[in-house]
Amino acid sequence: MPINDLRAMNTFAKAAELGSLRKAAAAQGMTPQAASQALAQLEKHLGVRLFHRTTRSLALTDEGRRFLEAAQPALAGLQRALQSVRHAKDEIAGPLRIVGPRSTFRPVLWPVLEEFCEMHPEVQPDVVLDDRIGNWVEDRVDVGFRIGASPAEGVVARRLFALQLIICASPSYLARHGAPATLDDLASHRCSAYRLSNTGKVMPWPVRTEDDVVTIDVAPALCTNDEELEVQAVLSGQVLGQLTGVSAAPHIRAGRLVPILAQHASERSSVFIYYGSRVSQPARARAFIDHVVRRLTGSTAYVLSPKELAAAESRGRLVMRRTRSART
Repeated sequence: MPINDLRAMNTFAKAAELGSLRKAAAAQGMTPQAASQALAQLEKHLGVRLFHRTTRSLALTDEGRRFLEAAQPALAGLQRALQSVRHAKDEIAGPLRIVGPRSTFRPVLWPVLEEFCEMHPEVQPDVVLDDRIGNWVEDRVDVGFRIGASPAEGVVARRLFALQLIICASPSYLARHGAPATLDDLASHRCSAYRLSNTGKVMPWPVRTEDDVVTIDVAPALCTNDEELEVQAVLSGQVLGQLTGVSAAPHIRAGRLVPILAQHASERSSVFIYYGSRVSQPARARAFIDHVVRRLTGSTAYVLSPKELAAAESRGRLVMRRTRSART
């Protein structure tokens, strides 16, 4: 049913209820002229007169009375449906469709999602983690996360924090193999590499030089498309690897990993949250976006400062030298 027809039927029903077209117009926020035009269009569409009208009175015709009796239940049902949707839009409850990358983002999403669910237990998160770039409409997305701004049209993207890339090794790896002193020394070390799931290509390592970020190829002793497995391989001492700050920062701060060649840590991109127009979003989506932005914008939990990286590397190298000295 076109919206104009529905508005005309509501005007007709309200005029019959109040006995006045002018009062019906005021009740619906319309001008008397607009109400009169809507009623005239409805009568023309039906091919009958619905009211006997004079300048002072308004009375239903027989056809108008029959039409009102038939239309009132349907109009009441539509009003209930509209009120239900408006109420749901303002209620922080119901399903919340969230998408994000499988690699990198899992450790970031769960803490903020857990906090949000504690605050709003009536929300039902529906989370899909996938490294492919999906279709915003087909995937019915409320809130999305991406490494880099989303290519989808008509969405808002907000930067949360930088995605740092840090070359790391475990203390046990350094004790056995020593630490590279320069980027060229990496050629003689056991390195891991990450294979992109969507293309199958092995990622070179982006590293910061004095003036720019360049990429270097490594001959991988281990290659995987799963970041969690790569982290475990580095933690175990099998390889050294270039890990994201999301994965590496907690281990570096706990001493389980040591940043290597810290001056070459780079920022490949940033983590973004994206969403459609806030005007049409349900309250649960708006509340989640606000919570994420508040908790993650500029977060230092997953980004180490140059000073912190340098201090951690110095501590790790000192431990390495002592361990190797004790063995000789």
